[in-house]
Amino acid sequence: MEYIVSQKLFTEARKYIPGGVNSPVRACKSVGCDPVFITKAKGASVFDADGNEYVDFVCSWGPMIMGHAHPDIIEALHGAVVNGTSFGAPTPTEIELAAMVVEAVPSIEKVRFVSSGTEATMSAVRLARGYTGRNVVVKFDGCYHGHADSFLVKAGSGVITLGIPGSPGIPDDIVKNTISIPYNNLEILEKTLRDEELDIACVIIEPVAGNMGCVAPQSGFLEKLRSLTEELGIVLIFDEVITGFRLSYGGAQEYYNIIPDLTCLGKIIGGGLPVGAYGGKAEIMDNIAPDGPVYQAGTLSGNPLAMAAGIAALKLLQRAGFYDELEAKARGFAERLQNVAGASGVPVQLNRVGSLMTSFFTGEQVTDFDSAMKADTDTYAKHYRQMLSKGIYLAPSQFEVAFISAAQSENDLEKALKMTEWSFKNLL
Repeated sequence: MEYIVSQKLFTEARKYIPGGVNSPVRACKSVGCDPVFITKAKGASVFDADGNEYVDFVCSWGPMIMGHAHPDIIEALHGAVVNGTSFGAPTPTEIELAAMVVEAVPSIEKVRFVSSGTEATMSAVRLARGYTGRNVVVKFDGCYHGHADSFLVKAGSGVITLGIPGSPGIPDDIVKNTISIPYNNLEILEKTLRDEELDIACVIIEPVAGNMGCVAPQSGFLEKLRSLTEELGIVLIFDEVITGFRLSYGGAQEYYNIIPDLTCLGKIIGGGLPVGAYGGKAEIMDNIAPDGPVYQAGTLSGNPLAMAAGIAALKLLQRAGFYDELEAKARGFAERLQNVAGASGVPVQLNRVGSLMTSFFTGEQVTDFDSAMKADTDTYAKHYRQMLSKGIYLAPSQFEVAFISAAQSENDLEKALKMTEWSFKNLL
């Protein structure tokens, strides 16, 4: 494939945009190439500025569970946009979508819409601090909760992709109130939460880690986390920006039957438009202004376009058998992918939960941040470039998740398997 137009666009972008991109991983530095510039998407495919077509396993980093440009979502957007794009005022559609979210997500009795996952997580933490009167936030190594100051301590996603140890610009006085502990480690979990001197307000966790690659909670881990936080009066926050409405209609909390106090959601509830939400027990949510003293606001919160697209998207996800079919498709693909890896001799550990999966280039099981860091990023980079050249669009980072969508056909998945087999042979 040729990338002449994309290369010209990247050169031009770097004149005006830091690094030429508006989110760091997109620069493709960790995979040793320049980015392709996407101009169009439809169904299971994305198309770049040179006219190349790719089977898409990024899915806009998750929310395109139905595939791109689904006609029901496009129709909903057309119907909304003719009436205006933003009012900064209450709308009927935000009530409709809020009711759908409350009905769907077990932990949510009331919900507040925001404009991004980062905004949702930082607002949920502020609320937990205000509700408990405590200061300290506990997170887990390799889990990413957006780029708010409190979260960039041993974070995942682009932070580990680019090898950035936290971030300059964050005062010590802020991060001193964030503690990061190993994911899936029951002993350290209990020791930390029972330390009365720590003044812990909340624990925030990706119930399935998706930003150091896909890492599932080990048996009993979420159950112990829930029982400890309940016992100690610590607010438990599930960051379901990735897992919400993807693992099941009720998210990871329904999938594992573990109910947190607060839940954060992302762009999947807006059909892929810029939107986020946080919600939970009414007792806690009633502390948000104007009902309570914890302040949070946003002009674009509940904007009419995202609400219309979200209503259409959630209606599609309500179809009987949708999640069973997606699970069967993902499971079958993962099994065949594992067979390809095994036959190739390339050391690959495939982690999958539902329609989320990551192929780690390591011979060891990946269960936490430290084991994820043993993956061979150079080998992944070569694999990424080879797959891109054959029309398969993967995340430009070893430490991200591949997503299966309802739009991917058997032919799409078969093409990905054949190209993976070819790529693995060329890695040896």
